[in-house]
Amino acid sequence: MRLLNPLLTLLLTTTASAFPSLSTPHATPNCTNTTTVGPENGHLVIIGGNLQSESIYNRIITLAGGPNASIIVIPTAGGEPTYGQNFSTAAAFRKFGAQNVNVVHTYDPVVADTEEFVKLLERADAVFFAGGRQWRLVDAYAGTKAEKAFQKVLDRGGVIAGSSAGASIMGSFLARGDTVGNDIMIGDHTVGFGYLKNSAIDQHVLVRNRHFDMFKILEVEPKLLGLAIDEDTAVVVQGNEMEVIGRTYVLVYDGGWWSRDGSGGSEGVPEKKFYFLMEGDRYDLGERKVVENEVDGGNDY
Repeated sequence: MRLLNPLLTLLLTTTASAFPSLSTPHATPNCTNTTTVGPENGHLVIIGGNLQSESIYNRIITLAGGPNASIIVIPTAGGEPTYGQNFSTAAAFRKFGAQNVNVVHTYDPVVADTEEFVKLLERADAVFFAGGRQWRLVDAYAGTKAEKAFQKVLDRGGVIAGSSAGASIMGSFLARGDTVGNDIMIGDHTVGFGYLKNSAIDQHVLVRNRHFDMFKILEVEPKLLGLAIDEDTAVVVQGNEMEVIGRTYVLVYDGGWWSRDGSGGSEGVPEKKFYFLMEGDRYDLGERKVVENEVDGGNDY
């Protein structure tokens, strides 16, 4: 259990900060999934920030069950003093046809651990984590009834989606989780919600020139799968199946190499390999390889 009492919480946080290589990035205490990297039930939609595309919103709505599905928006990562029901992401879902959208928020883990707070979550078909700073989601919800309720959305076949900070929180290792600044890859918060097991997830990757930042984590935790997702681009995950949607690219750091034409490698920096996937590409998270016969029909580009 990650929240026991203030003294123990302080001790654990201080220890993880001082010795990041001794942290527990694979911990997923509320995850009921045991056989696949992604959720056995339900879907993840993991977005690299600056979500604009109607097609991505529509995919979330469809996976949740259609326009009448209950969609809960969690704006907590943003850090504003309060949030109302017209928060921008909630308004966007309504604009694109969702009829039952509610904003649910607290910074207080005591509140998040109450039956009253999780009432709407217990009936939710989808939860969407908006952007900001991912450590705020940990501080507010880790170890509470709310975090358990998030997991139950997946368990009953629903959707967990998120953009920017809401993308990174889905990994088991929390990339850029430092309270000092978002340029610190291994910070004072290193445990995400773990909906995608054995992974670290970065975002805004191309527009912010973050191509090589993932290696700071992989040097410490080399067994992790690294994903870095560009803006207005997403991966949709169910079980071990991952599909790329959106307008730009997803960078994959799995220790291997893949190219669309079957050529090349990363000569000169063999220890720093990554490659690009784009809309329509599919990836097997269990095997850690691109599903080529579904991606490109035999490299026929």
